[in-house]
Amino acid sequence: MLAEPSGEKIRLRFRKDGTLRLLSHLDLMRCAERMLRRAEVPFKSTAGFHPTPRLVFALSLPLGVVGANEVVEIELTSPLTAEDVRGRLNRQAPPGLVFTAARTVDMKASAVPRRAVYFLPLPPDRAASLPPVVAELLARDKIWADRIRPKPRRVNVKPYIRAATVRPDGLVLDLWVTGTGGAKADEIARLLGLGDVLDAGAVVERTDLEIHDETPPADDAPPAGPPETAPLEHAPAPAAGEEDDPAVGAATWGMSPNGPVVE
Repeated sequence: MLAEPSGEKIRLRFRKDGTLRLLSHLDLMRCAERMLRRAEVPFKSTAGFHPTPRLVFALSLPLGVVGANEVVEIELTSPLTAEDVRGRLNRQAPPGLVFTAARTVDMKASAVPRRAVYFLPLPPDRAASLPPVVAELLARDKIWADRIRPKPRRVNVKPYIRAATVRPDGLVLDLWVTGTGGAKADEIARLLGLGDVLDAGAVVERTDLEIHDETPPADDAPPAGPPETAPLEHAPAPAAGEEDDPAVGAATWGMSPNGPVVE
């Protein structure tokens, strides 16, 4: 039996749930740094006055959202097997954080997200009445969502909705992720009249995160170019936790607590 290859860049899949879902993205990165040190993982650090681990999360989770299949990459100073790194981190991980898979990737590889799938649980009666509402929304030529960051504007999010499916137990949103724009699961849910469900404390789960270099050739692809926007005359108040909900896509890709990781 061949030995597992070791390498200097490890891509891990992990789950973040329980009370840890209330941990912000930056706090998660600080937690990860402490885990790396306690686990004695030989990680590379960024240059500058405030060096941080060369640790890259593919896409930050909005505050309060469960992540079922998230992605993070770690660069090492000396080769270790992927399973060794995974085991070390799991022994130091707090409750609610579990590393489920790991593999060695090429140093030039980048965990750039392509799609994100979300699930919103619903009472049976709400789920049963939702299909025509979803059909009406998707039939529109444009679906406008109000945004206040980085500046007040309206964004046409329809090109970023790959699919919206109603199950007996809830709503599944399949959304494209790009470096120039995207749709948010909570804003789509509110456009579908499900704001009361969110406000009542329903927990959204990101069930999958698809990465470009892990995706076989497909007939469909995310939209190219920047999103269509329009002026927003009256900016809404920031939603709870929005300061911890960075914009979609590569806007936060490669972030560290002290700024972006420079390759």
